[in-house]
This record gives sequence, structure tokens and C-alpha cells, in this order.
Amino acid sequence: MTLRAFRSAAEWRQEMGAAGSIAAIGNFDGVHRGHQQILARVVERARASGHPAVVATFDPHPSRILRQDSAPPLITTLEQKLALFDAAGLDAALVIPFTTEFARLTPGEFGAQILKDTLHVSAVFVGDNFRFGHRQEGDAPHLVGLGERLGFAVDIVPAVRLRGQMVSSTLVRRAVAEGFVDRAGRMLGRPFALTGQIQRGTGQGRRLVVPTLNLAWEQELVPGRGVYATEAVVAGTLYRAATNVGLRPTFQGHVLTVESHLLDFSENLAGGPMEVRFWRRLRDEKKFASPADLREQVLHDIAQARRFFSRLDRWHHRPTLSRP
Repeated sequence: MTLRAFRSAAEWRQEMGAAGSIAAIGNFDGVHRGHQQILARVVERARASGHPAVVATFDPHPSRILRQDSAPPLITTLEQKLALFDAAGLDAALVIPFTTEFARLTPGEFGAQILKDTLHVSAVFVGDNFRFGHRQEGDAPHLVGLGERLGFAVDIVPAVRLRGQMVSSTLVRRAVAEGFVDRAGRMLGRPFALTGQIQRGTGQGRRLVVPTLNLAWEQELVPGRGVYATEAVVAGTLYRAATNVGLRPTFQGHVLTVESHLLDFSENLAGGPMEVRFWRRLRDEKKFASPADLREQVLHDIAQARRFFSRLDRWHHRPTLSRP
């Protein structure tokens, strides 16, 4: 990762000094297509002006402080978000600790302390639904006026629409939670992904059905219960897979698990990092009369996943993945 990440305004000022910047501001949960359009505009302006392209975001998500009882599950972890900023071509990110004290800043104080005195922005890019300051009193037009007084330009980037619907983090969350991961992927511009560590399971699947790798995921948001065509990244290699998200009712399970059977993979791993990327829902999770019946269905799921990826390769003219 070439992105430089700063975890406070003080750290930014110490390392970056008075260097000017072109900045985007927002929560950017999911870094979906709408966010990507804002970030692309920042990078384009920054490259033309010679200033660094930066993003200011918040951790924890403001909803964790302002409305804990109704805070939504986040689409991405902070580390995922930083990696996506890096992939978008940004040079630096300021991760502002969102505290009750910070939440009391007026829009004017936010503009003066963060945008002018910390980031030294010459231009700021925000979405048209951007809100900021105490009780979210500031909006995008308010920021324009603030920029005129403090000496920076403001570019309000319109929302992206997909199939007639505005792309938003809320709609991405809803699609993932309901199992419509293909819809979520269209809004994200990439498959929704869970990351974490491989953990040991009960061993029943390997003995009685098919071998799987169990993921101890880091994300708050998990796809709805069911079986999915997925890709899994293990030890730097991408494998196609069939993944079950559910309670394992055939084995009287009561804990939600994410289990992936990797195609053309025979290793028995007990640990290490893994990422699972969700492409298409294949079916609902259901209880079977016996492990033998479940195995028959899982073999059908695997065949269905292979067909899906075969079609995907033809549509995108992607070569078949090579295996080590």
C-alpha cells in the first residue's frame, strides 16, 4: 500500500506541515461507485494541480456515537476502506477519531480546524448529500459558502444512479443482508467481500460432506443465509468457491458460520488470512434429512458455481485462473 494513513489531525500536521491538498470528505462506507466518482475527481484535480490527493474520513462511524441504538452494520472495515482509497490512487488519508467532543464542532469550526488549518485544502469534493458539523447543521451548499470565506473551492459531485436508482451505502447494506450480492456488487463496482482468519470447524463437513475452510470474519455486515458462488483468496492465490452462510441446520447448528469449499483445492489449512468475495446467490440454506442428502445438494451447488464462473469468464473474456 502506498497510501499514507494518519490517525489524527495532530499527526497529520506533524508529518505534512502546511502542504496544500485536494481533498474528499465523507464516511465512504463501502467505497461504492458514488464514492469512487468523488475520489476520481479528487485524483484528477490533484494531478493537474500538483497537490496531493487526500481523503478525510471518520472512525468510528459517526452513527456509533450519535445514534448507537440504530447504527447500521458497516460494509467495510477501516483497513478495507484504506486499501480501497489506495486502489483509487489517493496519496494520503486522514482518519479523524469521531468523539462526542468532535461531534460538537460547528460547521465553521470544522471548516477552519480541519479543512483550512490541518489539510490546507485548495479544493474540496463532497457528495450532494454531505452533512457536517454539530447536529449535522452543515450541508453541501453551506460548505460552498464556508469555502468562499476561508479560501477554498468546493465541488459538489452528484450521486451515481444505476438502473434508475441512486447508489448509496444504505442500499448496498440492504442488498447484502437480503442475499442479493450481485446487486450489491453492481453498486460497489466489485464483489462484496468478507475478510478474516481461517478457523477450525467441527470437522463434520470434511468427514461427511465436502472439505471447507471456515472464516472468522471481521466485518459487521454478512450476506443473508444461503449458498453463494464466491471467490476465495488464500495465501495470495484466487480460487473459485461455493460458500455457505448459515447455521448448519442439518447438524443442529446454532452459530452463524461462513464455510467455503474451494474448487480445485485440496489443502487442509487450520489458520491464516482469507478473503471471500460474493458473486451470486445460488439458493437458500435449508435442513436436509441426512448428511448424505446434504452432500448430494452441495455437489450440485459446486457444479452450479462452476457453471456460473464459466459464464462469467466468457462474458468478460477472462482466462481460466491458473493454479500453483
